[in-house]
Amino acid sequence: MTAIIALSLLGILNLFLGFWLSRKTIQAATLLFLAGSMALTALDWNHELLWYGHMFHTTNTSISFSLIIQLAAFMVVSFSKGFGIDEEHTHPAEYYAILLFSVVGAILMVSFDHLIMFFVGLEILSVAMYVLTGSDKRNLRSNEAALKYFLMGSFATGILLFGITLVYGATRSFYLANIAVAIANTPPESTPVFLSIGVLLILVGFLFKISAAPFHFWTPDVYEGAPTIFTMFMSTVVKAASFAALYQLLSGPFGTMYGTWVYPIYYISMLTLLVGNITAVYQQSAKRMLAYSSISHAGYMLLTVSANQASTPSTILYYSLSYTLATIVAFGVVMLVAEYQTGRTEKPENFSSFEGLAKQNPGLAFCFTIALLSLAGIPLTAGFWGKFFVFSDIFNRHVYYPVILAIVMSAVGVYYYFKGIIAIYFKEGDIERIELPGLVKFAMWACTLGTLLLGVYPSIVKNLF
Repeated sequence: MTAIIALSLLGILNLFLGFWLSRKTIQAATLLFLAGSMALTALDWNHELLWYGHMFHTTNTSISFSLIIQLAAFMVVSFSKGFGIDEEHTHPAEYYAILLFSVVGAILMVSFDHLIMFFVGLEILSVAMYVLTGSDKRNLRSNEAALKYFLMGSFATGILLFGITLVYGATRSFYLANIAVAIANTPPESTPVFLSIGVLLILVGFLFKISAAPFHFWTPDVYEGAPTIFTMFMSTVVKAASFAALYQLLSGPFGTMYGTWVYPIYYISMLTLLVGNITAVYQQSAKRMLAYSSISHAGYMLLTVSANQASTPSTILYYSLSYTLATIVAFGVVMLVAEYQTGRTEKPENFSSFEGLAKQNPGLAFCFTIALLSLAGIPLTAGFWGKFFVFSDIFNRHVYYPVILAIVMSAVGVYYYFKGIIAIYFKEGDIERIELPGLVKFAMWACTLGTLLLGVYPSIVKNLF
């Protein structure tokens, strides 16, 4: 809770720092703020606390997800070398402040014990994402993406809020513990129909946020149109927070209604795997490929949520961390190459722009390769164990068809991820050496080494709780 208070105050302070500090110094201050908030969050480890009338609950699980969210934000800010170059049209103090506020919303989403607290966190995060998506005001793609994200996000939020209303009407409480007791004390044959509808509507709202099919149509356009640095943030922080919140609801108050929501999730996860992976095969833009890749990974994570095993929280945590590390590097390299190729080629984000990258930029090529291998689930990377733990959880439920489909789709994923690796190593290109600031190098190598470390020693995270 102290981290939330600190981040809120530091976000406001950041706005005032924009009047006094240079643009580069503001980035350093933001990194310092995030490092401090991570330290404050870690101090709560093994201290289970309730705040604000039991609306906010701090546990080791919520602390772990909060640290992943803040780590992702730290790495995103480290990659933000482009802020401030155009002094007329960029406002880094405001961008960084909004990022800090969005982290507050994400932490609320992983630590809530009351549906209103969850909704407040969701809206803080969502509104910040709408603004950041359209922050490149001179880019028509960015404007279109922000409008599309806002309209569809508002519609999905309305559905989710209506679901919360129906659940409240059936249980007469917003507290998760009271909702769980009310549902447990109601015989299955007497369960109100509108309670089941409310649970399913809440699920629909979540499925939009995590980009699951058939609620994924906004994702490719928004990911492509938003500035890449914010796409990186969106694809990591929003996903981690949403899956943590979804599991908390489905395993907690709605756990006794397992039969109501598990089959829709089975079918939606399989549809998501099919849509995400098959569509990614045909993409020529690396950024759109990563967007559809993000959809497919939502399908894998939905599988472990539906398994609802004792190991599921640690599996979601491990998968979120491994996906976050690899995705930050992948989008980071796409952003760096696209900035270099702008003006040299018509479509700087296409795979053709990466041809010959390894010759003059072996470090950049290596990091990109490890990120793609991890996203594909190749052994000795964190992504392999992430998928292995997901398959194990769902297999232990004796549900085999989703596992078979997920394995087949993993093989499909290898094909489109290797398109990037083939371009940088096996095709001729004329990319010169790309000079990287120290912070960008640090973030890229830290994420890459973290991916390899978790690939060799997955127990570091898996056995946390």
